[in-house]
Amino acid sequence: MNFDESLEEAEIRAEIRTFLDANATLKTGTETDWSRGPVDDSEEAARAYMERCRSWQKVLHENGWAGITWPKAFGGRGDSAAVSVLFGQEASKYDVTAGFIAAVQSLVGPPIMRHGTAEQQARFLPGLLDGSVNWCQLFSEPGAGSDLAALSTRAVRDGDSFIVNGQKVWNTQAQFADWGILITRSDPDAPKHKGITFLLVDMKTPGIEVRPLVQATGQAHFNEVFFNDVVIPVENVVGEINEGWAVTRTVLSSEAGMIGSGAGGSNGFEGVLALARKYGRTNDHDIRLRLADAYARERMLQLLGLRMQSFILNGRGNPPDPSVMKNFMVQAAEKRYDLALALEGADGMLDKVDAPQNGFWQSVHMGQFGSRIGGGTNEVHRNMIAERALGLPRDVQPDKGLPWKDILKA
Repeated sequence: MNFDESLEEAEIRAEIRTFLDANATLKTGTETDWSRGPVDDSEEAARAYMERCRSWQKVLHENGWAGITWPKAFGGRGDSAAVSVLFGQEASKYDVTAGFIAAVQSLVGPPIMRHGTAEQQARFLPGLLDGSVNWCQLFSEPGAGSDLAALSTRAVRDGDSFIVNGQKVWNTQAQFADWGILITRSDPDAPKHKGITFLLVDMKTPGIEVRPLVQATGQAHFNEVFFNDVVIPVENVVGEINEGWAVTRTVLSSEAGMIGSGAGGSNGFEGVLALARKYGRTNDHDIRLRLADAYARERMLQLLGLRMQSFILNGRGNPPDPSVMKNFMVQAAEKRYDLALALEGADGMLDKVDAPQNGFWQSVHMGQFGSRIGGGTNEVHRNMIAERALGLPRDVQPDKGLPWKDILKA
């Protein structure tokens, strides 16, 4: 691996630092770390966090740091992924975040740029880039999660519109979204990967009902969304009618690329070690073994991240498979959070008012289960590792060529 920066990269890093120093505040460990999310479980805090993210995205846009890897033709900087890596490294030191806005730019931007019409690009990309328009992803359904192509939300053509009926679930921040990307079943006579149409939907359209799903943490990051005779213009189709799976794959590929190492920070090894010291457990043999395991896992994640960084910055070596990084991140977090609650003991059973750090470790422990599902379940990623990294044959798919309407439904 080679982490030597070129003169150009060093100049860009200096430019990034100058921008951040002028527009943001360094983290000191005492202020609210907005990268953690809302300060409490209330809807008011969630909206305040969202507005904080939008404000930062506006600052990025006004100063030319929005859409670092987006082509200049679409309003981005047109820079390489290396510049994005450098910006992320520097921005992590400051008390700022674009939150889910950064995610939706990676999910919504690529399909519109690659498959959308010129009119769609001109209409939707600017608001996505400056954060003035909130978006959500409307993909998963109660019967179509890991097997997304089994989706059943129907879109029936009616002149210049589609009439949509069905249900979506696990839709992040749909309660705040202005628009959504939606995949629908438009031809039930075609095999399940065919007959899918990709639509852009105004979330204020009559017939859309958004119901927040309160998690074990008390927050509501996710929602279920119901469509009852929702009218969507045909002009909002991205790509071709009944050929939306190709557009969907563009989104899924971008989603996999967003997965980071998840190592370090306040919920990393140093945070757990501080707990062990606070409770006087650093000489406990079992705890020392578990601390060593947590440290080793975090260090391995960091090294995987460095491999990825070396590949992006210098084009050297082989980047680690994203599915390996994602699953290992989840496993490392599970071990770390279990250890944190074991260290807190009875204190870990207290409510947030009385618990150590306002219940921070209880919150991340309960919130970890979403990471085992989001971006693909652990089991799906293990299949990807088997097929993509190890070269093993794909699972048998007996329903692959059958019309969707003839497939046995759960």
